[in-house]
Amino acid sequence: MTVIDNAIYVDGRRVASPQKLARTSETLAQHGGFAWIGLYRPEPVQLGIIASEFALHPLAVEDALLGHQRAKLERYGDMRFLVLRPARYVDALETVEFGEVEVFVGSDFVVAIRHAEAPDLALVRHRLESTPELLTRGPLAVLYAILDRIVDDYAPVVAGLENDIDEIEMQLFTGDPAVTKRIYDLSGEVMEFLRAVRPLHAMITGLRDDLEDTRGQDPDALELRRLFRDIQDHVIQMVEKIEEFRQTLQNALTVHATLVAQRQNETSLAQSDQTKRISSWAAILFAPSLITGIYGMNFVNMPELAWTWGYPLALITMAAFAFGLYRVFKAKNWL
Repeated sequence: MTVIDNAIYVDGRRVASPQKLARTSETLAQHGGFAWIGLYRPEPVQLGIIASEFALHPLAVEDALLGHQRAKLERYGDMRFLVLRPARYVDALETVEFGEVEVFVGSDFVVAIRHAEAPDLALVRHRLESTPELLTRGPLAVLYAILDRIVDDYAPVVAGLENDIDEIEMQLFTGDPAVTKRIYDLSGEVMEFLRAVRPLHAMITGLRDDLEDTRGQDPDALELRRLFRDIQDHVIQMVEKIEEFRQTLQNALTVHATLVAQRQNETSLAQSDQTKRISSWAAILFAPSLITGIYGMNFVNMPELAWTWGYPLALITMAAFAFGLYRVFKAKNWL
């Protein structure tokens, strides 16, 4: 486990930085304010220490250890447990990577656990420490800043996916067979992205409702509601954009299937026309072959062989039959 930071804040200022996790609650009791602990892929023993320090619910601790959770907000008494799914677009691979952040929020503590390289929550801490007027609003202000950073990081992902979809739309009409797999892979990324972003709307609504209940007692509640509403507006816009991506990819898949079917039909028609031409010429050539085969035999009981005009009549008959077949096949455009 890596402890990214462990600090006690009073009135928006850092007043202490406990060296050991086991002394965090003791230091907090001495100074007041709230504690903010940042962890990176914690081990069960260390997370168990934090659970003992702040009486974290065992089910929430188990989820934080296991990871691979869906985005969600759960309440255990006056403690909130959130699972967030940050994302980043990797330009070199033209793909989206998803991470996971768990946040425990109590009345006097915040524990943020990161399971991936992004987002850099140290930047969130630096931002809040440089704006103490926001940090004075307590643990929910920290939660707001974490959510705000994750949602802001979604913007490059949206731009990257939009660029990929534009490329697919151009690739559709090139006949490239690889476009099918690319549409399928991109559809999976869009759906995963939607599963990461869409739950945030309900989660933020729940947080704003909680602040509405305490607004009469907490003078900072109104401002925090406004801050969360700003994030929620961005989430709504992103969900709408991602839904557009999903519909566009579905349309692209339909268009691709239509184009493939059209090419197959064109190939089949071309093969059918070629078969008709070959069969037509075979039928035309069959007549002279048949007559030649018959009269070329050494029959003695064929009276027409002794006629003066026997062979010329046979040749005329053969030519007339072949010409008739030619006219018929030509009229049907088989030649």
